[in-house]
Amino acid sequence: MRIFRASSAGPAGPPRSFVFFGVFRPGNLKPGVIMIAVIRTGGKQYTVAADDQLTVEKIDGEAGAKVEFTDVLMVGDKIGAPTVAGAKVVGSIVKQARGEHVIIFKKRRRQNSRRKNGHRQDLTVVKIEQIVA
Repeated sequence: MRIFRASSAGPAGPPRSFVFFGVFRPGNLKPGVIMIAVIRTGGKQYTVAADDQLTVEKIDGEAGAKVEFTDVLMVGDKIGAPTVAGAKVVGSIVKQARGEHVIIFKKRRRQNSRRKNGHRQDLTVVKIEQIVA
């Protein structure tokens, strides 16, 4: 089964619509359809297409630096076992950011025991430039 994101959804629009094709046949690709890939980084999986901007766990590097994701689980109609050999997704770092502030509050009732802690995750905003199959 082939999974492609329709170009009408915009480069990174929240409502992502996908076009599903049945069995792969040469010449089954329709015009106006963008190839997507599924990558794994930071212990999570992301569906990406060219010109997408996504926020991932921190990747070392300055803004403008190139980054390659070689842990590609799917490209177009190729599904890896577990990864697709020779496939990579190339992107560039847009900025280093931090997530929202999360408060961790633990209380043990009737013990006069309370603990309040906070956390902000380090994040990286990446712009996907191309998908190399």
